[in-house]
Amino acid sequence: MSSSATATLPPRCLRTPEAARFLGLSGRTLEKHRTYGTGPRYSKIGGRVVYRVEDLQIWVDRGAKSSTTDETGSVVLPAKRHAEETSFERRR
Repeated sequence: MSSSATATLPPRCLRTPEAARFLGLSGRTLEKHRTYGTGPRYSKIGGRVVYRVEDLQIWVDRGAKSSTTDETGSVVLPAKRHAEETSFERRR
């Protein structure tokens, strides 16, 4: 396959179990993040939830730190209900 052909391919999408393995989380935790709006962006195709690998990586990168005292960047919130507006899409 030529490089021009691979450049036109759509982004790779992962279902919830695959995305959870990619992130090192349980599928249930990822489902909770979806419910509370604290997780990565996702799409629904028919009744199926899919995640683009790019969106998973962006979400992971939000929590990147260089030390325990590093106060830069965003915080990746736990999968629970939060009082403030915390949706990944709204904070992006």
